[in-house]
Amino acid sequence: MAKSHVLVIPYPAQGHVIPIMELAQLLVEQGVKVTFVNTEFNHKLVTSNWLESDGFGDLMQMVSIPDGLEPWEDRSDIGKLTLSLLQTMPQKLEELIKTINKEDSDKVSCVIADDCMGWAIKVAKKMGIRRAGFWPASVATLASVLSIYKLIDDGIINSNGVPISNQMIQLSETMPPIKSENLAWAVFKDVATVEATFLMVKDGEEASKMTDWFICNSTSELEAAAFSLYPQLLPIGPLLASNRLANQAGHFWQEDLTCLTWLDQQPACSVIYIAFGSFTILDQTQFEELALGLELCNRPFLWVVRPGMTKETTPAYPDGYMDRVGSRGRIVNWAPQQKVLAHPSVACFMSHCGWNSTIEGVTNGLPFLCWPYFADQFHNGSYICDIWKTGLGFNTDNAGIINRGEIQSKVTQLLSDECFRAKALDIKEKVTKSVRKGGCSHKNLTNFIEWIQEEKTDAKDRSA
Repeated sequence: MAKSHVLVIPYPAQGHVIPIMELAQLLVEQGVKVTFVNTEFNHKLVTSNWLESDGFGDLMQMVSIPDGLEPWEDRSDIGKLTLSLLQTMPQKLEELIKTINKEDSDKVSCVIADDCMGWAIKVAKKMGIRRAGFWPASVATLASVLSIYKLIDDGIINSNGVPISNQMIQLSETMPPIKSENLAWAVFKDVATVEATFLMVKDGEEASKMTDWFICNSTSELEAAAFSLYPQLLPIGPLLASNRLANQAGHFWQEDLTCLTWLDQQPACSVIYIAFGSFTILDQTQFEELALGLELCNRPFLWVVRPGMTKETTPAYPDGYMDRVGSRGRIVNWAPQQKVLAHPSVACFMSHCGWNSTIEGVTNGLPFLCWPYFADQFHNGSYICDIWKTGLGFNTDNAGIINRGEIQSKVTQLLSDECFRAKALDIKEKVTKSVRKGGCSHKNLTNFIEWIQEEKTDAKDRSA
Protein backbone atom coordinates (compact mmCIF):
# COMPACT_ATOMS: atom_id res chain seq x y z
CA MET A 1 0.00 0.00 0.00
CA ALA A 2 1.37 3.42 -0.96
CA LYS A 3 2.33 5.67 1.93
CA SER A 4 1.36 9.30 2.25
CA HIS A 5 4.45 11.22 1.13
CA VAL A 6 4.91 14.77 2.39
CA LEU A 7 7.52 17.21 1.14
CA VAL A 8 8.50 19.70 3.87
CA ILE A 9 10.37 22.93 3.11
CA PRO A 10 11.46 25.53 5.72
CA TYR A 11 12.75 29.05 5.27
CA PRO A 12 16.56 28.69 5.51
CA ALA A 13 17.11 30.05 9.03
CA GLN A 14 17.74 28.20 12.29
CA GLY A 15 14.54 29.40 13.96
CA HIS A 16 12.47 28.18 11.01
CA VAL A 17 14.18 24.82 10.48
CA ILE A 18 13.87 23.51 14.05
CA PRO A 19 10.06 23.69 14.55
CA ILE A 20 9.15 22.33 11.11
CA MET A 21 11.73 19.56 11.63
CA GLU A 22 9.86 18.64 14.80
CA LEU A 23 6.60 18.56 12.82
CA ALA A 24 8.27 16.31 10.24
CA GLN A 25 9.36 13.89 12.97
CA LEU A 26 5.85 13.78 14.40
CA LEU A 27 4.60 12.83 10.91
CA VAL A 28 7.25 10.09 10.63
CA GLU A 29 6.14 8.67 13.98
CA GLN A 30 2.65 8.28 12.47
CA GLY A 31 3.99 6.37 9.46
CA VAL A 32 4.03 9.29 7.02
CA LYS A 33 6.94 9.40 4.57
CA VAL A 34 8.75 12.76 4.61
CA THR A 35 11.18 14.40 2.21
CA PHE A 36 12.76 17.33 4.05
CA VAL A 37 14.17 20.01 1.73
CA ASN A 38 16.91 22.32 2.95
CA THR A 39 19.07 24.65 0.92
CA GLU A 40 22.39 23.05 0.02
CA PHE A 41 24.20 25.35 2.46
CA ASN A 42 21.93 24.52 5.42
CA HIS A 43 21.69 20.82 4.50
CA LYS A 44 25.40 20.47 5.24
CA LEU A 45 25.03 22.23 8.58
CA VAL A 46 22.02 20.18 9.71
CA THR A 47 23.30 16.77 8.62
CA SER A 48 26.74 17.39 10.16
CA ASN A 49 25.18 18.07 13.58
CA TRP A 50 22.48 15.46 13.93
CA LEU A 51 22.76 12.44 16.19
CA GLU A 52 21.67 8.85 15.56
CA SER A 53 19.09 9.40 18.29
CA ASP A 54 17.53 12.33 16.42
CA GLY A 55 15.01 9.98 14.85
CA PHE A 56 15.89 10.05 11.16
CA GLY A 57 14.71 6.66 9.99
CA ASP A 58 13.77 5.11 6.67
CA LEU A 59 10.70 7.36 6.42
CA MET A 60 12.73 10.60 6.60
CA GLN A 61 14.77 11.58 3.58
CA MET A 62 16.95 14.69 3.78
CA VAL A 63 17.55 16.41 0.42
CA SER A 64 18.70 19.83 -0.78
CA ILE A 65 18.32 22.33 -3.58
CA PRO A 66 20.48 25.40 -4.28
CA ASP A 67 19.53 28.80 -2.87
CA GLY A 68 21.17 30.63 -5.78
CA LEU A 69 24.07 32.05 -3.78
CA GLU A 70 27.70 30.97 -4.02
CA PRO A 71 29.03 29.00 -1.00
CA TRP A 72 31.13 31.95 0.21
CA GLU A 73 28.37 34.58 -0.03
CA ASP A 74 26.88 36.11 3.12
CA ARG A 75 23.56 34.48 4.00
CA SER A 76 23.00 36.91 6.87
CA ASP A 77 22.26 39.51 4.19
CA ILE A 78 18.51 38.92 4.37
CA GLY A 79 17.62 41.05 1.35
CA LYS A 80 20.12 39.37 -0.94
CA LEU A 81 19.16 35.89 0.28
CA THR A 82 15.44 36.56 -0.13
CA LEU A 83 15.76 37.74 -3.73
CA SER A 84 17.98 34.77 -4.56
CA LEU A 85 15.46 32.32 -3.08
CA LEU A 86 12.61 33.80 -5.09
CA GLN A 87 14.61 33.71 -8.33
CA THR A 88 16.21 30.28 -8.01
CA MET A 89 14.26 27.86 -5.86
CA PRO A 90 10.78 27.57 -7.46
CA GLN A 91 12.14 25.90 -10.60
CA LYS A 92 14.52 23.72 -8.58
CA LEU A 93 11.69 22.56 -6.32
CA GLU A 94 9.49 21.68 -9.29
CA GLU A 95 12.35 19.67 -10.79
CA LEU A 96 12.91 17.88 -7.47
CA ILE A 97 9.25 16.87 -7.15
CA LYS A 98 9.19 15.58 -10.73
CA THR A 99 12.31 13.49 -10.03
CA ILE A 100 10.81 12.07 -6.81
CA ASN A 101 7.54 11.20 -8.54
CA LYS A 102 9.42 9.49 -11.35
CA GLU A 103 11.72 7.44 -9.12
CA ASP A 104 9.61 6.82 -5.99
CA SER A 105 6.51 4.62 -5.95
CA ASP A 106 5.18 6.84 -3.16
CA LYS A 107 4.58 10.06 -5.05
CA VAL A 108 4.52 13.41 -3.23
CA SER A 109 0.95 13.76 -1.97
CA CYS A 110 1.29 16.98 0.06
CA VAL A 111 3.65 19.95 0.39
CA ILE A 112 4.05 21.65 3.77
CA ALA A 113 5.85 24.95 3.31
CA ASP A 114 6.93 27.72 5.63
CA ASP A 115 4.83 30.76 4.72
CA CYS A 116 8.07 32.68 4.13
CA MET A 117 8.50 30.24 1.22
CA GLY A 118 5.09 31.02 -0.25
CA TRP A 119 6.37 30.28 -3.74
CA ALA A 120 6.55 26.58 -2.73
CA ILE A 121 2.79 26.58 -2.14
CA LYS A 122 2.35 28.05 -5.62
CA VAL A 123 4.55 25.30 -7.10
CA ALA A 124 2.43 22.65 -5.36
CA LYS A 125 -0.80 24.22 -6.64
CA LYS A 126 0.60 24.33 -10.17
CA MET A 127 1.47 20.61 -9.92
CA GLY A 128 -1.91 19.63 -8.46
CA ILE A 129 -0.50 18.62 -5.05
CA ARG A 130 -2.32 19.22 -1.79
CA ARG A 131 -0.70 21.90 0.33
CA ALA A 132 -0.44 23.22 3.86
CA GLY A 133 1.08 26.45 5.08
CA PHE A 134 3.17 26.44 8.25
CA TRP A 135 4.00 29.41 10.45
CA PRO A 136 6.87 28.91 12.92
CA ALA A 137 6.62 32.27 14.70
CA SER A 138 3.95 34.10 16.70
CA VAL A 139 0.50 34.38 15.14
CA ALA A 140 0.49 38.08 16.05
CA THR A 141 3.36 38.49 13.58
CA LEU A 142 1.52 36.46 10.97
CA ALA A 143 -1.56 38.61 11.52
CA SER A 144 0.46 41.67 10.49
CA VAL A 145 1.62 39.81 7.37
CA LEU A 146 -1.96 38.88 6.46
CA SER A 147 -2.99 42.51 7.05
CA ILE A 148 -0.48 44.12 4.69
CA TYR A 149 -3.06 45.46 2.25
CA LYS A 150 -5.05 47.00 5.09
CA LEU A 151 -1.83 48.61 6.37
CA ILE A 152 -1.25 50.04 2.88
CA ASP A 153 -4.85 51.29 2.62
CA ASP A 154 -4.59 52.91 6.06
CA GLY A 155 -1.44 54.78 5.01
CA ILE A 156 0.79 53.03 7.56
CA ILE A 157 3.17 51.49 4.99
CA ASN A 158 3.72 52.24 1.32
CA SER A 159 3.27 49.70 -1.49
CA ASN A 160 6.86 48.49 -0.96
CA GLY A 161 6.29 47.82 2.75
CA VAL A 162 8.26 50.82 4.04
CA PRO A 163 6.60 52.57 7.03
CA ILE A 164 5.34 56.04 6.06
CA SER A 165 5.59 57.29 9.65
CA ASN A 166 6.52 55.69 12.93
CA GLN A 167 3.20 55.05 14.64
CA MET A 168 1.68 52.45 16.92
CA ILE A 169 -0.42 49.74 15.28
CA GLN A 170 -2.95 47.54 17.06
CA LEU A 171 -4.70 44.99 14.84
CA SER A 172 -7.26 44.23 17.54
CA GLU A 173 -8.02 45.67 20.97
CA THR A 174 -6.63 42.65 22.80
CA MET A 175 -3.41 42.23 20.79
CA PRO A 176 -0.17 43.95 21.82
CA PRO A 177 0.48 47.19 19.92
CA ILE A 178 3.57 47.43 17.77
CA LYS A 179 5.48 50.33 16.23
CA SER A 180 5.30 50.37 12.44
CA GLU A 181 9.11 50.40 12.32
CA ASN A 182 9.07 47.08 14.24
CA LEU A 183 6.93 45.22 11.72
CA ALA A 184 8.78 41.98 10.93
CA TRP A 185 9.82 43.05 7.42
CA ALA A 186 10.48 46.71 8.28
CA VAL A 187 13.13 46.43 11.01
CA PHE A 188 16.15 46.52 8.71
CA LYS A 189 18.29 49.63 8.45
CA ASP A 190 18.39 49.85 4.64
CA VAL A 191 15.33 50.33 2.47
CA ALA A 192 16.49 47.77 -0.12
CA THR A 193 16.37 44.97 2.48
CA VAL A 194 12.96 46.12 3.73
CA GLU A 195 11.59 46.07 0.17
CA ALA A 196 13.14 42.66 -0.63
CA THR A 197 11.74 41.16 2.58
CA PHE A 198 8.34 42.68 1.84
CA LEU A 199 8.34 40.89 -1.53
CA MET A 200 8.66 37.62 0.40
CA VAL A 201 5.88 38.70 2.77
CA LYS A 202 3.54 39.55 -0.14
CA ASP A 203 4.31 36.21 -1.75
CA GLY A 204 3.43 34.46 1.50
CA GLU A 205 0.20 36.41 1.90
CA GLU A 206 -0.90 35.42 -1.61
CA ALA A 207 0.12 31.79 -1.08
CA SER A 208 -1.79 31.56 2.21
CA LYS A 209 -5.03 31.76 0.22
CA MET A 210 -3.99 28.67 -1.78
CA THR A 211 -3.55 26.35 1.21
CA ASP A 212 -5.82 23.52 2.29
CA TRP A 213 -4.61 23.96 5.87
CA PHE A 214 -2.68 26.69 7.66
CA ILE A 215 -1.06 25.40 10.85
CA CYS A 216 0.87 27.44 13.42
CA ASN A 217 3.50 26.76 16.05
CA SER A 218 1.50 28.44 18.79
CA THR A 219 -1.47 27.92 21.08
CA SER A 220 -4.78 29.67 21.56
CA GLU A 221 -3.84 29.99 25.25
CA LEU A 222 -0.94 32.29 24.32
CA GLU A 223 -2.51 34.21 21.44
CA ALA A 224 -6.28 34.04 21.71
CA ALA A 225 -6.82 37.47 20.13
CA ALA A 226 -4.65 36.76 17.07
CA PHE A 227 -6.36 33.43 16.42
CA SER A 228 -9.78 35.13 16.77
CA LEU A 229 -8.76 37.66 14.13
CA TYR A 230 -7.87 34.90 11.64
CA PRO A 231 -9.89 31.77 12.56
CA GLN A 232 -8.54 29.82 9.57
CA LEU A 233 -5.18 29.64 11.36
CA LEU A 234 -4.96 26.49 13.47
CA PRO A 235 -2.65 26.13 16.50
CA ILE A 236 -0.68 22.88 16.77
CA GLY A 237 2.09 24.06 19.10
CA PRO A 238 4.30 24.42 20.89
CA LEU A 239 6.21 21.97 18.68
CA LEU A 240 9.01 20.89 21.01
CA ALA A 241 11.03 17.69 21.02
CA SER A 242 10.73 17.72 24.81
CA ASN A 243 6.99 17.06 24.42
CA ARG A 244 7.89 13.54 23.25
CA LEU A 245 11.03 13.19 25.41
CA ALA A 246 13.28 13.33 22.35
CA ASN A 247 16.33 15.30 21.24
CA GLN A 248 15.82 18.52 19.32
CA ALA A 249 17.06 18.19 15.72
CA GLY A 250 17.93 20.65 12.97
CA HIS A 251 20.78 22.57 14.62
CA PHE A 252 23.30 24.53 12.57
CA TRP A 253 25.92 24.35 15.37
CA GLN A 254 27.14 21.52 17.58
CA GLU A 255 25.56 21.54 21.04
CA ASP A 256 27.90 21.63 24.04
CA LEU A 257 26.37 19.00 26.32
CA THR A 258 28.95 19.56 29.07
CA CYS A 259 26.98 22.60 30.26
CA LEU A 260 24.30 20.21 31.58
CA THR A 261 26.87 18.68 33.97
CA TRP A 262 27.81 22.21 35.09
CA LEU A 263 24.12 22.99 35.71
CA ASP A 264 23.84 19.88 37.87
CA GLN A 265 26.37 21.45 40.23
CA GLN A 266 24.46 24.73 40.70
CA PRO A 267 21.82 25.47 43.38
CA ALA A 268 18.16 25.23 42.41
CA CYS A 269 16.72 28.32 40.71
CA SER A 270 20.04 30.21 40.76
CA VAL A 271 21.37 30.38 37.18
CA ILE A 272 20.84 33.19 34.65
CA TYR A 273 20.69 31.63 31.16
CA ILE A 274 21.65 34.01 28.34
CA ALA A 275 21.10 33.09 24.70
CA PHE A 276 20.35 35.40 21.77
CA GLY A 277 19.63 32.93 18.96
CA SER A 278 21.27 32.59 15.58
CA PHE A 279 21.11 36.15 14.18
CA THR A 280 21.80 38.65 16.99
CA ILE A 281 25.07 40.56 16.59
CA LEU A 282 26.49 42.80 19.34
CA ASP A 283 29.19 45.41 18.92
CA GLN A 284 32.21 45.20 21.21
CA THR A 285 30.99 47.90 23.62
CA GLN A 286 27.64 46.20 24.13
CA PHE A 287 29.27 42.79 24.45
CA GLU A 288 31.57 44.05 27.21
CA GLU A 289 28.71 45.77 29.07
CA LEU A 290 26.74 42.53 29.01
CA ALA A 291 29.74 40.61 30.32
CA LEU A 292 30.31 43.14 33.13
CA GLY A 293 26.59 43.25 33.94
CA LEU A 294 26.56 39.47 34.42
CA GLU A 295 29.61 39.80 36.67
CA LEU A 296 27.89 42.46 38.79
CA CYS A 297 24.84 40.22 39.32
CA ASN A 298 27.07 37.88 41.37
CA ARG A 299 25.00 34.86 40.32
CA PRO A 300 25.98 31.76 38.35
CA PHE A 301 25.32 32.22 34.63
CA LEU A 302 25.34 30.10 31.47
CA TRP A 303 26.02 32.27 28.43
CA VAL A 304 25.77 31.14 24.80
CA VAL A 305 28.30 33.06 22.68
CA ARG A 306 27.93 31.54 19.25
CA PRO A 307 30.46 32.03 16.42
CA GLY A 308 29.73 35.38 14.75
CA MET A 309 27.84 36.90 17.69
CA THR A 310 30.13 39.94 17.74
CA LYS A 311 31.33 42.08 14.86
CA GLU A 312 34.89 41.11 15.79
CA THR A 313 36.27 37.77 14.62
CA THR A 314 36.76 36.62 18.22
CA PRO A 315 34.78 38.11 21.13
CA ALA A 316 37.05 40.13 23.42
CA TYR A 317 36.14 39.83 27.10
CA PRO A 318 37.14 42.55 29.57
CA ASP A 319 40.65 42.24 31.02
CA GLY A 320 40.83 39.59 33.72
CA TYR A 321 37.15 38.68 33.19
CA MET A 322 37.50 34.90 33.08
CA ASP A 323 39.63 34.89 36.23
CA ARG A 324 37.13 37.03 38.14
CA VAL A 325 33.99 35.08 37.23
CA GLY A 326 35.77 31.73 37.51
CA SER A 327 33.52 28.68 37.67
CA ARG A 328 30.51 30.91 38.41
CA GLY A 329 30.24 31.66 34.70
CA ARG A 330 29.95 29.02 31.98
CA ILE A 331 30.32 30.18 28.35
CA VAL A 332 29.54 27.85 25.42
CA ASN A 333 29.23 28.18 21.62
CA TRP A 334 25.79 26.53 21.47
CA ALA A 335 23.62 24.86 24.10
CA PRO A 336 20.97 22.11 24.15
CA GLN A 337 18.46 24.83 24.93
CA GLN A 338 15.32 22.81 25.64
CA LYS A 339 17.23 20.71 28.17
CA VAL A 340 18.87 23.78 29.71
CA LEU A 341 15.55 25.58 30.17
CA ALA A 342 14.02 22.49 31.78
CA HIS A 343 16.87 22.23 34.30
CA PRO A 344 15.87 23.01 37.91
CA SER A 345 18.93 25.21 38.51
CA VAL A 346 17.84 27.81 35.89
CA ALA A 347 16.18 30.88 37.42
CA CYS A 348 15.49 33.07 34.38
CA PHE A 349 16.07 33.41 30.65
CA MET A 350 17.78 36.48 29.14
CA SER A 351 16.61 36.16 25.54
CA HIS A 352 16.39 37.85 22.15
CA CYS A 353 12.71 36.78 22.22
CA GLY A 354 12.75 34.70 19.06
CA TRP A 355 9.55 32.66 19.00
CA ASN A 356 11.23 29.28 19.53
CA SER A 357 13.07 30.61 22.56
CA THR A 358 9.91 32.30 23.80
CA ILE A 359 7.77 29.17 23.74
CA GLU A 360 10.61 27.05 25.13
CA GLY A 361 10.91 29.42 28.09
CA VAL A 362 7.13 29.61 28.53
CA THR A 363 6.81 25.81 28.45
CA ASN A 364 9.29 25.60 31.32
CA GLY A 365 7.65 28.30 33.43
CA LEU A 366 10.59 30.72 33.35
CA PRO A 367 10.52 34.52 33.73
CA PHE A 368 12.29 36.50 30.98
CA LEU A 369 14.71 39.36 30.54
CA CYS A 370 13.86 40.61 27.05
CA TRP A 371 16.56 41.81 24.63
CA PRO A 372 14.90 41.80 21.16
CA TYR A 373 17.14 42.31 18.14
CA PHE A 374 14.98 42.36 15.00
CA ALA A 375 11.91 41.03 13.11
CA ASP A 376 9.15 39.52 15.26
CA GLN A 377 11.23 39.67 18.44
CA PHE A 378 9.88 43.09 19.47
CA HIS A 379 6.32 41.80 19.22
CA ASN A 380 7.20 38.71 21.24
CA GLY A 381 8.83 40.91 23.87
CA SER A 382 5.57 42.88 24.12
CA TYR A 383 3.68 39.66 24.80
CA ILE A 384 6.13 38.70 27.56
CA CYS A 385 6.28 42.09 29.29
CA ASP A 386 2.86 43.64 28.62
CA ILE A 387 0.36 40.82 28.03
CA TRP A 388 1.61 37.78 29.97
CA LYS A 389 3.59 39.95 32.43
CA THR A 390 6.25 37.28 32.86
CA GLY A 391 9.31 39.39 32.15
CA LEU A 392 11.07 42.76 31.97
CA GLY A 393 12.70 44.67 29.15
CA PHE A 394 15.88 46.74 29.24
CA ASN A 395 16.34 50.48 28.77
CA THR A 396 19.25 51.88 26.76
CA ASP A 397 21.42 54.81 27.81
CA ASN A 398 22.03 57.98 25.78
CA ALA A 399 24.52 56.11 23.60
CA GLY A 400 21.99 53.38 22.80
CA ILE A 401 23.73 50.83 25.04
CA ILE A 402 22.16 48.55 27.64
CA ASN A 403 24.74 49.23 30.33
CA ARG A 404 26.00 46.99 33.12
CA GLY A 405 24.02 48.81 35.80
CA GLU A 406 20.76 48.38 33.90
CA ILE A 407 21.46 44.66 33.49
CA GLN A 408 22.18 44.20 37.19
CA SER A 409 19.11 46.22 38.16
CA LYS A 410 16.68 44.27 35.96
CA VAL A 411 18.07 40.87 37.01
CA THR A 412 17.64 41.87 40.66
CA GLN A 413 14.11 43.19 40.08
CA LEU A 414 12.99 40.10 38.16
CA LEU A 415 14.36 37.55 40.60
CA SER A 416 13.26 39.34 43.77
CA ASP A 417 9.60 39.54 42.70
CA GLU A 418 7.86 36.16 42.96
CA CYS A 419 4.94 37.44 40.85
CA PHE A 420 6.93 36.94 37.65
CA ARG A 421 7.59 33.26 38.35
CA ALA A 422 4.04 32.66 39.59
CA LYS A 423 2.57 34.05 36.38
CA ALA A 424 5.09 32.09 34.30
CA LEU A 425 4.12 28.84 36.04
CA ASP A 426 0.43 29.56 35.49
CA ILE A 427 0.97 30.07 31.74
CA LYS A 428 3.16 26.96 31.61
CA GLU A 429 0.29 24.83 32.89
CA LYS A 430 -2.15 26.19 30.27
CA VAL A 431 0.29 25.82 27.38
CA THR A 432 1.47 22.31 28.21
CA LYS A 433 -2.16 21.23 28.60
CA SER A 434 -2.87 22.27 25.00
CA VAL A 435 -0.43 19.71 23.54
CA ARG A 436 -1.64 16.86 25.72
CA LYS A 437 -4.46 14.55 24.63
CA GLY A 438 -7.72 16.50 24.68
CA GLY A 439 -6.00 19.87 24.28
CA CYS A 440 -6.75 22.20 21.35
CA SER A 441 -3.30 21.90 19.73
CA HIS A 442 -3.30 18.13 20.12
CA LYS A 443 -6.73 17.84 18.45
CA ASN A 444 -5.74 20.06 15.54
CA LEU A 445 -2.49 18.15 14.97
CA THR A 446 -4.33 14.81 15.09
CA ASN A 447 -6.90 16.04 12.56
CA PHE A 448 -4.14 17.40 10.32
CA ILE A 449 -2.25 14.10 10.29
CA GLU A 450 -5.48 12.24 9.53
CA TRP A 451 -6.05 14.58 6.58
CA ILE A 452 -2.56 13.90 5.27
CA GLN A 453 -3.22 10.18 5.42
CA GLU A 454 -6.48 10.47 3.47
CA GLU A 455 -6.52 9.88 -0.26
CA LYS A 456 -8.75 12.88 -0.89
CA THR A 457 -9.71 15.96 1.02
CA ASP A 458 -13.17 15.77 2.51
CA ALA A 459 -15.36 18.56 3.72
CA LYS A 460 -15.11 17.91 7.44
CA ASP A 461 -14.50 20.78 9.79
CA ARG A 462 -10.75 20.90 10.44
CA SER A 463 -10.64 23.02 13.55
CA ALA A 464 -10.70 21.57 17.03
